[in-house]
Amino acid sequence: MRVVNLAEKLSLFDTHWDPKVVADYNGNDIMVVKFAGEFPFHQHPDTDDFFLVLEGEVLLDVEDRTHVLRPGELFVVPAGVRHRPRAAAEARVLLIEPKGTPNTGNAATAAAKARI
Repeated sequence: MRVVNLAEKLSLFDTHWDPKVVADYNGNDIMVVKFAGEFPFHQHPDTDDFFLVLEGEVLLDVEDRTHVLRPGELFVVPAGVRHRPRAAAEARVLLIEPKGTPNTGNAATAAAKARI
């Protein structure tokens, strides 16, 4: 058991679209990530995708609609739904996914999830 300071963890890296695991919860990875620009459209066939904006603004394109997420707002994309996050300026986000879930929905193109 330990306290995790999200701002401190986010200060440890400068990369974008590179999720870092900061804690474990019931078989899930709790991660922080920085968004800038556009991530490719993708889907997760077997799991929902959880986004909580900590800082900045995220545009979340979900099928044919765009949702604007601001600090303190979260969105859950249901399993199998095509989506992509994007951010005009850097945004800082907390993600929760089952361990081993590739961030692109495809293990071959997914970023490694380092623990910090």
